[in-house]
Order: sequence, then structure tokens, then C-alpha cells
Amino acid sequence: MTTLNSPSTRMLELLSLLQDGRAWPATELVARLGTSPRTLRRDLDRLRELGYPVSSTRGPGGSYRLVAGRAMPPLLLTDDEAVATIIGLRFAAHAEVDGTDGAADGALRKLEQVLPSRLRHRLRAVSASIDLVTRSSRPLDLRTLELLGTAAHTSQHVRFDYTSRRGEHTERQVEPYRQVLLGRRWYLLGWDRDRADWRTFRLDRISGLTVPGTTFIPRELPPEGPVSFVQNSARYPITRHQGIVRFAAPLAVVSERLIPEAGSLEAVDEHHCRFVTAPDSWEWLAITLPMVGVPYTIEGPPELIERSKELADRISRAASSAPPNPSY
Repeated sequence: MTTLNSPSTRMLELLSLLQDGRAWPATELVARLGTSPRTLRRDLDRLRELGYPVSSTRGPGGSYRLVAGRAMPPLLLTDDEAVATIIGLRFAAHAEVDGTDGAADGALRKLEQVLPSRLRHRLRAVSASIDLVTRSSRPLDLRTLELLGTAAHTSQHVRFDYTSRRGEHTERQVEPYRQVLLGRRWYLLGWDRDRADWRTFRLDRISGLTVPGTTFIPRELPPEGPVSFVQNSARYPITRHQGIVRFAAPLAVVSERLIPEAGSLEAVDEHHCRFVTAPDSWEWLAITLPMVGVPYTIEGPPELIERSKELADRISRAASSAPPNPSY
């Protein structure tokens, strides 16, 4: 059984201090560990032998710091850090990212195997309250995420084939700037060189990505910021019409029955509000609107009006053809 002054306990405490990333003066480490300068140097040498790259500065004000090395040494996590890491890995494993070869699952299994019982109970409690929903969209290719991230960081042009919402295929030449996770979809904010304007691109619709090696001078980002620009573009794509609906109910009533990310909702007067959105499907919107449960008027576009009429006719015919006293 180890004691508070045992070498193993002392080295774990030393490693925990060093892993916060700061440079620790030797005198402070000696005081925190309750040891001697000679023992401290010996413990640091042991850490280096185990693969932990510890740098040092000499002299009266000498200090020690854990730096990046060629290998990934074991990490020492606090209880809160361990719980946060495992929850994050569970979300990553659920995100269906291609190209990781089950890396998130593998890391998750290794961490869960060594968890003490006190942390297992905490994780069970948190996990029991979390539900994850898988979308039908294509999994994200990790290579795409990495290439775009590197190109954005080094200000390099990228080229790729892009499939629009309508299924149209185009070749794009882009200056990449930011990658934004919105909901469970990744978007690229970039300057489209052919259209001379800012555009957003869903990463799961990008294919044939190449980095030709040419660089660009970074531009000022859109004034509203990358996240707001991507959110607005996702709601109101430039290539799509907007669905505009007027609800005969106060804003407070309707806002509780619509998903915030679905579109923009604003008050018209005390008793009416207007909803603006750009859905993937007019039929989906035609089905969703009656579920809000208040009277409404479609102000446009014609596609939404037509789909709503077709849906209403389909429901009316289905209801009129039902037997008067159905038996179940």
C-alpha cells in the first residue's frame, strides 16, 4: 500500500502539476511536493524515462515544464476531466465520422476500463439522462475536416466538387476560413473565388477535395461573425426561395411550438407573428405548419402553397373514404 510520501504517489502528484501546461519554478515544486531539490530532479528524470518530455531552465530561477514530444505518454486526469472526456468521446463515437477507424470507440473503451467506481456512478447518472439521435445524412469524412482545417490555418486555396440541395454538381475554388458545427452538421465558411462572395458549404456534400498549394491573403470575415453567417446561410440558402407564413397567434405562443433553428420568427402585432424559413422540402414544411396548432396564412412562395393544397386534398380524401364505424 502506498503512503503520501511514497515515490509512486509523489510522482503522480508531480505529473498532475506539470500537465496543466505552465512552467513550474523548482522551488515551488519542492514546496508543493514536500521533497528535496535532489529528489525532485530524480523524479523528473524518471518521468523522462517513461516518455514524458520535461524541459528545464537552469539557474537560481530554474523551472520545469511538460512539452510536446514525439509519442503520446499516459495522461493523468482529474475526476471532472475524466468524466468530461468520456462524455465527449461518446458524442464523437456517435457522430459517425469516417476515417477514424473506430478511434473514439477505442479510446472510450480504454478509459472506461480503468475508471474507479466513484466515477462509474457519476457517468451512469449522466448517461441515463442523455439521448442521441442519428441523422440520415452521410457520415463526415475526417480527411475532409483535417484538410480544410489545415488549408484555413495556412491560408491555402482549395478546390472541390460540391453537390447542392437540388442535386446539382459544381466545381468550386474557395478560400477556406472557418469550419462551424451547426446542429450535427459541419459547414465551411469560405470566399468563393468564382462568385466573388462569401459562401457556406456543407462538408458532407464536398468531394474530390484538393489543396493545389497556392496561398491567399486573408480577408476580413463577415461583420456578423462566422457562426452567425453560417447560421443565417443554413436557414436562408442563397439558392432557395423562402417560405413565409403568418400565424394568427402571439409570438410567445408560436415560439414555444417551433424549433429555433428552423427559421426566423418575429412579431407583426400583438396577435400575429411571421415565420420565415428555407426548408429542404416544401412538403415537409406543409406537413409541419398545421402541427403548430394555430390558424395561419401562407404568404409564399407558390411551391409551398401548391404543396399545402395537395396535402389538404390528400387528407380530405383519406378522411372521406374512411368507414363510418371502423373496427380495430
